[in-house]
Amino acid sequence: MRIKVLAFAASLALISNCSAGIPQSTSSTTSSPQAASLLAQSVKALTGSGAVSDVTLTGTVEWIAGSDDETGTATLKAVSGAHRLDMSFRSGTRSEIVSIMNARTSGSWIGQDGISHAIVDHNLMSDAGWFPPFTLGNLISSSNTVLTYVGQETRNGASVIHISASQVSPDLSTPASGLMQHLTEVDIYLDSTTLLPVSYVFNSHPDNNALLDIPTEVRYSNYQNVAGAQIPLHVQQYLNNTLTTDLQFQSASLNTGLSIAQITAK
Repeated sequence: MRIKVLAFAASLALISNCSAGIPQSTSSTTSSPQAASLLAQSVKALTGSGAVSDVTLTGTVEWIAGSDDETGTATLKAVSGAHRLDMSFRSGTRSEIVSIMNARTSGSWIGQDGISHAIVDHNLMSDAGWFPPFTLGNLISSSNTVLTYVGQETRNGASVIHISASQVSPDLSTPASGLMQHLTEVDIYLDSTTLLPVSYVFNSHPDNNALLDIPTEVRYSNYQNVAGAQIPLHVQQYLNNTLTTDLQFQSASLNTGLSIAQITAK
């Protein structure tokens, strides 16, 4: 997206000294018509005949970090330009808030101590993937997105269609463009029969190293019809192939009038 390109260009100076390790841009700058068509069909399968402007999902969560394994309640609120995930445990609350405001993507996470920490720009270059209708819809609507049809595969025991996507910008130099594509590269896996997303894969990175990749996967299952839309009520996040967040939603509300300001409010 253009907004993300501008945010990326502003932060590039922070990692320019690492240019020797920046991936070079070698992929096409034109989307595959087949990939674009399949992704559009997937969004249609997700949203049905109507439009989804916002969503609120509530349920339970298991959060795993090393030896810590906690269960609690979770609420996900999202619109096409923002999301907020709040998880409440006996030991405290954890939150993730990301939004596009004033032509810039920004984000923060709040730990159980209540302290807010900014999410670095290079970890905001790809969507977190918590709600696939918005994740895929944003990819389709961006003029900078290049979609590639990879092919039919088997993933996690299911027959899927693999599509990759990344962002390109003619405004950036070759090294910066290569890094841009790498940081925004995502892989989408659609169920071969329903075209509903079953997996969304991207790389996270340490705050101080945009070039170190941490494989991150979001898996979707237990799709249910909610007001004509197909909503995955089971969402799992894996880091380095290890389950870290397991969300089981019990209720879903669509199109209640949520705004970005409401989602990002403290």
